[in-house]
Amino acid sequence: MSHDPSEAPSWLQPGYLDNGACGARRVSTSRSRGLSCPGLQRRSRTRSRAATESTGSRWEPRAPKMRAVGAETPARELFQDAAFPASDSSLFFNLSTPLAQFREDITWRRPQEICATPQLFPDNPWEGQVKQGLLGDCWFLCACAALQKSQHLLDQVFPPGQPSWSDQKYQGFFTCRIWQFGHWEKVTIDDRLPCLAGRLCFSRCQREDVFWLPLLEKAYAKVHGSYEHLWAGQVADALVDLTGSLAERWSLKDIVGASGQQDRPSGGEQRTCRQLLRLKDQCLISCSVLSPRAGARELGEFHAFIISDLRELWSRTGQGILLLRIHNPWGRRCWQGLWREGGEGWNQVDPSKESELLAQLQEGEFWVEEEEFLREFDEVTIGYPVTKAGHLQSLYTEKVLCHTRALPGAWVIGQSAGGCRNNSCFPCNPKFWLRLLEPSEVCAAVLQRPRRCLLGQTRSLLGASPAPENLPSKDYQAVGLHIWKVEKRKVSLPRVLSAPPVAGTACHAYDREVHLRCELSPGYYLVVPSTFLKDVPGQFLLRVFSTGKISLSAVRTATKGASPGTALPAGEWETVQLRGCWRAGQTAGGSRNFASYPCNPCLPFSVPEGAGPRYIRITLHQHCRLSDSQLHPIGFHIFQPTGQGTL
Repeated sequence: MSHDPSEAPSWLQPGYLDNGACGARRVSTSRSRGLSCPGLQRRSRTRSRAATESTGSRWEPRAPKMRAVGAETPARELFQDAAFPASDSSLFFNLSTPLAQFREDITWRRPQEICATPQLFPDNPWEGQVKQGLLGDCWFLCACAALQKSQHLLDQVFPPGQPSWSDQKYQGFFTCRIWQFGHWEKVTIDDRLPCLAGRLCFSRCQREDVFWLPLLEKAYAKVHGSYEHLWAGQVADALVDLTGSLAERWSLKDIVGASGQQDRPSGGEQRTCRQLLRLKDQCLISCSVLSPRAGARELGEFHAFIISDLRELWSRTGQGILLLRIHNPWGRRCWQGLWREGGEGWNQVDPSKESELLAQLQEGEFWVEEEEFLREFDEVTIGYPVTKAGHLQSLYTEKVLCHTRALPGAWVIGQSAGGCRNNSCFPCNPKFWLRLLEPSEVCAAVLQRPRRCLLGQTRSLLGASPAPENLPSKDYQAVGLHIWKVEKRKVSLPRVLSAPPVAGTACHAYDREVHLRCELSPGYYLVVPSTFLKDVPGQFLLRVFSTGKISLSAVRTATKGASPGTALPAGEWETVQLRGCWRAGQTAGGSRNFASYPCNPCLPFSVPEGAGPRYIRITLHQHCRLSDSQLHPIGFHIFQPTGQGTL
């Protein structure tokens, strides 16, 4: 996107970085599927790094006192992350973004080389608020604001108790935790951060001597491969990575406005701005502009904002007015609407309310009325609240979804990549049994693994053209999810799948994760994730959250052409995995030759009743890190309990 130089943050204006050099021009960039950042000023390539840094003596009034690089050498050797070094390989992927113009000027400094007294978190929460720099990762920074709403979420991502710069045990590294494909992954980084003219050039906090945000940004960049990989993305994806929960994207065309009218397909969830009023204190709410309007070009395009607050007021005539307080990660008040400071909108309310609400505005914030909001913004992203126990809370009923199950799956060409319901091979898709033991509110989600991870691609050499698979819009397939109610004892796939599902996504979407919400009665259900196109490979994680007790298992179809010793009867197979262990003195009873045999683990299972035979195949797998020659001889026996509960 492009903007006038006067709209850029003060430290990005040509007068600061270029010292008013002639020939500076705007760079316009956009991504069809991601949110990035404002336009950047291209600088003259004839200027040396020394000349560039010499212009860095102009500081904002609140900027921290600087310390010259090399003025003080640490008394001990500090950690240097060889896996994510302080070099171009960590900054760039293929030099395809405007960030490449600063390649020769970026240096790496530790926080104690940037300011005199660095700190991890501030005493005043506002001083730790997010502020965007050169990198187009507004989508990630908006998600980071969710951590500031909940201390237990922040502690989960940034484990407390880590030694920082004033501690004797400080060694120059920090550890963050990022949720990736069903697991919390520890990410350790050194604290060398990219700088321009001695100041942080990417994300930073309102107080520039607070460093939790740039350190977390570096950890997230390490997970993705480079800082440049963070250029453009979806707020919903970052929210999931930082909380492990779900996130919903609402098109503002589907929102019920003050008039009560709604332009949306029938049968969907009714969504209103009043819902946002109820949710504002429980979860992060972000809004996005995907294309500029004629009357509000100052909002930019492909840019994400944070909804800091919502307030309902009454006008002098007794009409209700809903105001939204918007925080721009750029750190400036770009809004010129009716409710700007001194705007005509404030004439509708009491002057005391005007003074109260304007006094709440911090740097980069502005008020917008509901009608303006629905007209000028395109999308809202809402993260599901997460309790201290780690359970999701429904956006619609506020019920706690305290029962969670997750299973991985894959679409394999020629086997289980059946495509959408328009294809005759749709029944070949992966299928899962979902059993509900009580009436429940259920959220089911399909999370794709990025295709570049599947292909095992490595980062391209600097300057090389990107492969199509590495473009953000090419990482994911269009996927959908459908659920059918079934009778477990009698399943005819053609008949079941030809009937309308009880729940399903509205369409197949090119999103990393799609999900649906529904109210289900007790019983068995067949869950089928699918891609829109057939014979498209991919891996996914199926997650189910429920207010009631549930069980989830994969349905396996017998493989044709297996060897005679392993051939299985044709039909649908339910697979259940049970885990156990032998503990010395407790459950390591030995074989049936020993009196201690009954101490061994007992794993109960049941066989459904009904006409015809039931085929069961049981495999006991020994998990051991020893070599094959040191594995223990193992075996198992099957007993049918008597009516008295004994074997």
